[in-house]
Amino acid sequence: MHHLSAPLAESIPIVEVVAAVILRSDGQFLLARRPGGKVYSGYWEFPGGKVEPNESLLHALERELWEELGIQVRNAYPWVTRVFTYSHATVRLHFFRVVAWEGKLLPREKQGLCWQQPHQVEVSPVLPANGPILQALLLPPVYAITRATEIGIEPALKQVEQALQNGLRLLQIREKKMAQDVLRAFSMQVLALAQSYQAKVLINGDAELAREMGADGVHFTASQLMALSCRPDPEYGLCGASCHNAEELFAAEQLGLDFVVLGPVQPTLSHPGLSPLGWKRFATLIRDYSLPVYALGGLRAEDLPVAQEMGAHGIAAIRGIV
Repeated sequence: MHHLSAPLAESIPIVEVVAAVILRSDGQFLLARRPGGKVYSGYWEFPGGKVEPNESLLHALERELWEELGIQVRNAYPWVTRVFTYSHATVRLHFFRVVAWEGKLLPREKQGLCWQQPHQVEVSPVLPANGPILQALLLPPVYAITRATEIGIEPALKQVEQALQNGLRLLQIREKKMAQDVLRAFSMQVLALAQSYQAKVLINGDAELAREMGADGVHFTASQLMALSCRPDPEYGLCGASCHNAEELFAAEQLGLDFVVLGPVQPTLSHPGLSPLGWKRFATLIRDYSLPVYALGGLRAEDLPVAQEMGAHGIAAIRGIV
């Protein structure tokens, strides 16, 4: 997503919109078909609508879902925010993940409703602004990071297998001090394990190695991120990056990466030189951010609800891998 330059941003009024990714426990989400008489009628979108003057985003979300679907929101997390320019307007879409609600879903505005799987969207056409959102929904809530150099290759492989058995579906091989031949052998074993669980594996810091090994993508260090002038070609797969501040977050956004990891949130052994952000600063940094963000730093699976309340997509964990 390209940010508008300051003078242009002032000349084009941006319409603030809330959009709900209503999620069931089986991972399906709700799409609604725009009724006749509206712009883009017949297109599928996430339910929501315009924010009224002096209305908070959460209140707008609650109001829109009551008006459109007859449900009362019980639990909604801020997620990603995307700016999109249509021919008739520029909109800033504030997406929330709605995970708990009361009432029976009813199409109160005569719109079509359909539950969809993230990996298999069967309705079309979908509003153009929602393409990146559908991609982001494919990202699992937990992103684990290996530490074989620290605990040994065999224990690390056991740990990875255990985590995969427990439902892990996204993993980063991060072994900065491992000899290249050892890293290749270790990566081959991790990739073989992950394949049998349909899990995705990214390799830290080496895009060529990731492509050569048939990994699912590459994870850039913060210094590599700041040196990139454009996103790698699609053949490199998923692209993530480590961020620690607003400048790095902005760079990842400009490059159009798939996601970022931001931290450390809490004190952590893997980043002893960095002072922790804390949850408040973390939430401030990612407010209105356009990419999914994983919180990193001293976190375990039980921290996931807190991270999501703060606007994170999920958590990244090194020690909490299993």
